[in-house]
Amino acid sequence: MTADGEELLARLPFPLHPDCMARYEDGSVLIADRRRFPFEEVSLRCGDVEEVAAAIEDMVTQGAGPPMAAACALVMVANQAATDSDPLAGLRTARDRLVATRPTNTGLRRVLDGGLEAAATAQTERRPLAASLRAWLEDTKGRYYRRALRTARIAAELVETGDGVLTMCFAEAAFVLAMAIAQESGKDPTVYVPETRPYLQGARLTAPCLVRMGVRTRLVTDGMPAFLMAQGRIQKYMTAADVVTMDGHVVNKVGTYLCAIAARRHQIPYYVLSGGPDPACPGPAAVVIEERDPAEVRSCRGVPTTTADVDTYYPAFDVTPPDLVAGIVTEQGVLDPFRLGDRYPRSGRT
Repeated sequence: MTADGEELLARLPFPLHPDCMARYEDGSVLIADRRRFPFEEVSLRCGDVEEVAAAIEDMVTQGAGPPMAAACALVMVANQAATDSDPLAGLRTARDRLVATRPTNTGLRRVLDGGLEAAATAQTERRPLAASLRAWLEDTKGRYYRRALRTARIAAELVETGDGVLTMCFAEAAFVLAMAIAQESGKDPTVYVPETRPYLQGARLTAPCLVRMGVRTRLVTDGMPAFLMAQGRIQKYMTAADVVTMDGHVVNKVGTYLCAIAARRHQIPYYVLSGGPDPACPGPAAVVIEERDPAEVRSCRGVPTTTADVDTYYPAFDVTPPDLVAGIVTEQGVLDPFRLGDRYPRSGRT
C-alpha cells in the first residue's frame, strides 16, 4: 500500500478506523459502538461469542462491522479452546451462532467460513491454532482495507467536478474514502445523506464521517431524494451493498430500491460499491431478507414516535434489479451488473 493510502486509512473516523472497527485484545473482542457515535467514541468489550452475537443483533455495529467483529470472535474462541481435544468443534459452533445474527449479510458467512478453513489447515499442518487464526485475522483485515481503497479510487473517478452525490445508509470505508479522494482531487462534491430511519445510520454515521474527512455534506430526510433529483441537485447515486447476486441484483438497506427508481426516472446513474458478488447467491431468491422487530419502527433513538398499539413492519433490506444499476464498482473496475460472471467465479469465495 502506498504512503498516501496509509495516510487516508489513518484519517478514517472512529467507526471505520482499522484500529477501532473491531479488534481482538487481551482475550476480548472490542467493537466500535456505532450506536453512540458521533457523540461518543467508545468500544464495547465482549468476553465471549454470545456477547459478540448480541452486539451484532443489537446494532452495535453493522455493514462491514459484523464480519470484522465475528472474525475477532473466532480468534477469541481459538485462544479459549487452545487445550480442548477438538477445538474445531467450538469454532464451528461459534460460526453458526454468528452467521445467524444477520441473515442477509452473506459477507459474514463468507468471512467465517474462511476462518474455519484457516483453522482446519493449521490443525492438519500441526501449527498452533490460536496464532494461525490471529495471522488470518490480520490478513482478513488488511485485504478488506486494501480492497476498500482500490474500490474508492475507481469510484472517485466516476465523480465529476461539482457533482451532487446521493447515498443511502452507511456505505462504509470505500464510499467515505471515495468521496474524500474526489474532494482532495478538486472535484468538490456535495454528498446528500438521507437520515436512514429508524436507526439513523445516515445521520449518525455517514454524515459525521464525511464531514470529518472534509467532504461537503448535506443531511436530508428519507423522503427528499426524488425531489432533490427533480431540482437537479443530484448527478450520481452511490451506495454499498450487503449482497450483490451473481445475476446483478443489489441487496442493501431498505430505501435503496426506492431511490434507484427515482434515479432512473431522472436519468441519474446508480453505482454500487462492492467487494464483488456472492457466488453462493445466483439470484435474489437465495438471499434471506432480514425482518427486524417491528417495534423498532415505533421509536427513534429510544423515543416513541407513535403509540404501542400501532402495527408496524420492518424489512431491513430491499432488492434493486440490475436494470436500475449503471455499474458495480469493485477493485477490478466498474462492472456490468448483467455480466458479473465474466469476472467472478460462480463457486468459491471472492
